[in-house]
Amino acid sequence: MSKNKVNKVVLAYSGGLDTSVILKWLEDEYDCEIVTFTADVGQGEEVEPARAKAKAMGIKEIYIEDLREEFARDYVFPMFRANAIYEGEYLLGTSIARPLIAKRLVEIAQDTGADAISHGATGKGNDQVRFELGAYALMPDVKIIAPWREWDLLSREKLMNYAAEHGIDVDFAKAGKKSPYSMDANLLHISYEGDILEDPWNEPEEDMWRWTVSPEKAPDEPTYVELTYEKGDIVAIDGRPMSASEVMEYLNKVGGENGVGRDDIVENRFVGMKSRGCYETPAGTIMLKAHRAMESLTLDREAAHLKDELMPRYAKMIYNGFWWSPEREALQALIDQTQEVVNGVVRVKLYKGNVIVAGRKSESNSLFDEAIATFDDDEGAYDQKDAEGFIKLNALRLRVAARKRK
Repeated sequence: MSKNKVNKVVLAYSGGLDTSVILKWLEDEYDCEIVTFTADVGQGEEVEPARAKAKAMGIKEIYIEDLREEFARDYVFPMFRANAIYEGEYLLGTSIARPLIAKRLVEIAQDTGADAISHGATGKGNDQVRFELGAYALMPDVKIIAPWREWDLLSREKLMNYAAEHGIDVDFAKAGKKSPYSMDANLLHISYEGDILEDPWNEPEEDMWRWTVSPEKAPDEPTYVELTYEKGDIVAIDGRPMSASEVMEYLNKVGGENGVGRDDIVENRFVGMKSRGCYETPAGTIMLKAHRAMESLTLDREAAHLKDELMPRYAKMIYNGFWWSPEREALQALIDQTQEVVNGVVRVKLYKGNVIVAGRKSESNSLFDEAIATFDDDEGAYDQKDAEGFIKLNALRLRVAARKRK
């Protein structure tokens, strides 16, 4: 589809410098009508100013949506049922927000009769892949416009000059205020890239972190939190029922106060390069530890081991942008089936950056049998003589091979 055939575009719009420039650039380059979409996924910043900025630029169809609960309930929580973690460290904070935003871009395009969507992701990163794979999975014939792959405005200075030339009012650009880091935030995390972090040897500056105190400055007394699980999801904290987004907001607060959730990672991007990023994920760090503790008590051994074998594959699907793929949906069905028995309470102790499991219980689904596990007299619950045959059967192939070697 050529530029002059695009009639209407739905733009993922933050109101910042990049997307404000993109809005004007789309009008000039494609001569099309623009619809803006701004999502609140818990980034902690006011989203309503984007409405005023879009109106000032002549936009008539403006979508501002609070997606925090949907994001937590339908994306983050299902991912944590799988204990998903990419390359052993990354809790997928940016990755898991993209399929929801892609879904709403497509739905708004369908509702408004738009034939294209546009985003501000660069041509070097993973987000372009995630947005576009999601969009194509849900609207296969949609046209996607990625300005960073088309224009020559490849520096902040060029973007600011373009904004000044076209009368685009971007307050922080005029004032010259900008964090030295490229940041992304939502209910699950805040990420930092760029500036001194581009050298993996440099330690992050302490004043970079926004959500967490340093473990050294965290309280000297631990904080205890009790998490109630139903079918693998947290439904209450300290006995108080909470929605999914309320759970995450609370755990981000209490975790951040105790220095929980900092991470410094060099990861392998889907597009091929290595990237160094720092992350704050207080709620996610607590949720992962507690969920595994709940599963340890309630989940059958082989079901738990199967989940652990499949988890890296599942995590890679999300990282690479395949949330809307049939393989992810098939795995999710298996994972969710295992969670039927993951019910109970986990008590965690938060102390100077650590999440320590202090207790776990399940009235209805615990597979822990004290009569069998005890080191005291088990009164016939377990016949220790049975272990001899079990060991010999498992040793049979080893003994045969050893005899052959001799």
